Amino acid sequence: MKRYRVEAFDKLVEAFDSLPSIGRKSALRLAYHIVLNDSYAGLKLAHAIEDAVGRVRRCSRCHNISQDEYCDICSDSDRDRAKLCIVQNVKDVDSIESAGMYDGMYYVLESVDDLDEEHLNSISEGVEEIIFAFPPGIATDMMMLHIENKLEGRNIRFSRIAQGVPTGVELDNIDTLSLSRAMEDRVRV
Repeated sequence: MKRYRVEAFDKLVEAFDSLPSIGRKSALRLAYHIVLNDSYAGLKLAHAIEDAVGRVRRCSRCHNISQDEYCDICSDSDRDRAKLCIVQNVKDVDSIESAGMYDGMYYVLESVDDLDEEHLNSISEGVEEIIFAFPPGIATDMMMLHIENKLEGRNIRFSRIAQGVPTGVELDNIDTLSLSRAMEDRVRV
């Protein structure tokens, strides 16, 4: 049977489908909504995407997202510059900031291959504690060890965020690595 196509619509579905965590059904639902139900939302979305792609970049200090050379966190004189939290991606900065419990600085380091040792040395000047906020894994353990070795000889305390069992989750639903970390990092009650 012959299939009739609307090229512009198909391209819109493909564009949505190429985004992370949006499957074909969600892409179709979004495309139909924008094209048939709310074209204003579609135009608003298109403008927001164009604006963000043209203006958002990486902070030259910490590699967070920013519209300027330095992000709002790096520009904030009230932040504690003695603490540096190293995270694996920009979304992690947002997650930690949303919790509202950390007032230090950040450094986004997606992989050890992205590590610019000269840059790391400059941003760690005056830092007393480096907090690794990485997901558990062999690659991230190696990255932490590599950074510790590069900053050896400086008076910096290294720590990592607690890992293990999340609140409200049954033990049989926990992966073995998280469960073993929870047992290793247990605390006295």
